[in-house]
Amino acid sequence: MTAAVAHTRFITGRWLRASYRQPALIIFTLVQPAIWLLLFGQVFQGVVKIPGFGDTSYIAFLTPGIVMMTALMSSGWSGTTFIADMERGVMDRLLASPVSRGGLMAGQLISNATNTLIQTVLVFVIGMAAGARYDGGPAGYAVTAVASMLVGIAFGSLSNAVALLTRQQEALIGISQFVSLPLTFMSSIMIDPQVAPHWVSVAARFNPVDWAAIAARQALSADPDWSSVLRHGGYLVAFTLIVAWLSTRAFRTYQRSV
Repeated sequence: MTAAVAHTRFITGRWLRASYRQPALIIFTLVQPAIWLLLFGQVFQGVVKIPGFGDTSYIAFLTPGIVMMTALMSSGWSGTTFIADMERGVMDRLLASPVSRGGLMAGQLISNATNTLIQTVLVFVIGMAAGARYDGGPAGYAVTAVASMLVGIAFGSLSNAVALLTRQQEALIGISQFVSLPLTFMSSIMIDPQVAPHWVSVAARFNPVDWAAIAARQALSADPDWSSVLRHGGYLVAFTLIVAWLSTRAFRTYQRSV
């Protein structure tokens, strides 16, 4: 266990150093969320008048959803770092070393989760500058941050697994878009499922991104339904653990194919 922790810490440090040497990458990933918040938050602010939508402002409704969308979209590129390592021969050297497979995956995912946390804070700053206000207090913000990091870890794991199986940037980008766009629009990121078409509401119940958005909005509300927060958070944790385990197993498939 001590060796696995040491390996994870080493790999985490490697990826964090690489990320912080290119801070512009984190900033660039916020351009799209800023557009969604500032443009769509104003254009569609009237949708809150639809019966059944709720009694909050649209920018306050939208901000937690954009937090989760940012985590989803940025984590979809996680596997590109693995592909870069494969192309340079770094991955083969790491797999031939004593570093544990779990440490290789966990270190990179922890680094991604750290970047996701920074992005979450910045999205909230943009949302609040646009007028979003929440009564949930520190607990609400903490739940939102944890949920966004779980989304980042889960879909970062999926991206890494695709990278290990396909070893192609083009395939990874195509699959990432194929997964992320439907998950974004078949969720409550931009609109309350209560006023969406019935089939969207049904699909949202099985959508991990929607679980995260629901948990965040409930925790940020003035009167949180903590049973809903715990239930949807539990679903998200279970999904994250399963995907992370499967992505670690993808190392074996990669080693057999090289």
